[in-house]
Amino acid sequence: MKVSEKTRAAISSSIKEAVCRYVSCEDKSYITDIHILPKQDSGEFIIFNDDDEILVHTIIDEWIDSDDEDFIQCIEGVLRSGLSALKDEGYLDKLSLLKPYSFVLVDEDKETVSELLIMDDDDTLLLNEELLKGLDEELDGFLKDLLEK
Repeated sequence: MKVSEKTRAAISSSIKEAVCRYVSCEDKSYITDIHILPKQDSGEFIIFNDDDEILVHTIIDEWIDSDDEDFIQCIEGVLRSGLSALKDEGYLDKLSLLKPYSFVLVDEDKETVSELLIMDDDDTLLLNEELLKGLDEELDGFLKDLLEK
């Protein structure tokens, strides 16, 4: 699926609109993640917070009745690049969200499909698959040794 510049611009402006309520000069900080739900059949693009409060609801005409089987993977890439661009511009640094917070791609059941972007401080350690490799075996061995003593 080829995504037009008009659609990319609509996605970017929707994300900006969604997070603008968290741009604040006040000392108040919010604890939430931003969830993004693209619906292929209806063209809906919904962004909401952890409390299921809809921040933005828009229609992307290009998606309506799209029969592309790789829709989610394609949109995931577009969302990642759009969020990265906003991060590089410094737009996401102005938010009053407590770090770490993330932008999450979800399905219609609001189940996580993937983490699109994690905003964190430099001292936050993000776990990845390589770091966790073999952890289960180490923990099992530790527990076995502990229980035998």
